Amino acid sequence: MIHVKENNDKIGTNDNRPEPFIRNDQYNFIKDQTQILVNGQATGNDAEVLNVLRHLAHEKVFKLFPSLDAEQKAVLNPLASVKETADAEIFLEQLSPYVIPFKNVTDQGLKKLFPKAKKLKGPKLDTVDFKKRSYLSWIESSTLMYMVLEKDGRFEAVHGSFTRSAKRGICSICNRHSEVGMFTAKTKGSSQDNFVKRGNYVCQDNEVCNSNINTLERLHEFAERLQK
Repeated sequence: MIHVKENNDKIGTNDNRPEPFIRNDQYNFIKDQTQILVNGQATGNDAEVLNVLRHLAHEKVFKLFPSLDAEQKAVLNPLASVKETADAEIFLEQLSPYVIPFKNVTDQGLKKLFPKAKKLKGPKLDTVDFKKRSYLSWIESSTLMYMVLEKDGRFEAVHGSFTRSAKRGICSICNRHSEVGMFTAKTKGSSQDNFVKRGNYVCQDNEVCNSNINTLERLHEFAERLQK
């Protein structure tokens, strides 16, 4: 038996526990590392190999947070004790209070981000779990896709057409194999009347994509390509 839950109880009773410091993509990265540890434990019993896996997982996760204080380290330290699926689930559950929600956005704020979309409906914000979002996206009129992401403390807005694909493929945002569609945005070219279309495949289900994304790098690159 491991003592992940005991560590959690000790942290959870601390009135001075850290403020949220883990982004959704970082949480997903940590989740991936717990799965590696669970798989390693299930497929091998070489203590040295398992110790190496735990060391690498610990190193990779702590590298995400260059300036951890002692309390934040205490939140992440139980990762090294994860062996089975139940351990991983307990550990990930204890991280939930420390996940930073996606920046607050309102219906009116979305309309300001997309001023040319006069009949913008937007997503049902009261049904969105913002702790599980690295970006916000939705589809209107079957083929119009809107996307909002945060960069350097500010919202960036991207919109374009979306065509579902009958085949599974690699999403350019989360880099996972899933049901995808072609997202295409039209931007101004070198002259006023010249437009350039750019696009790539993304997950059809943005909830799936948000649960898979483990780095913001590809998301920001995707948005930059479409806005050039």
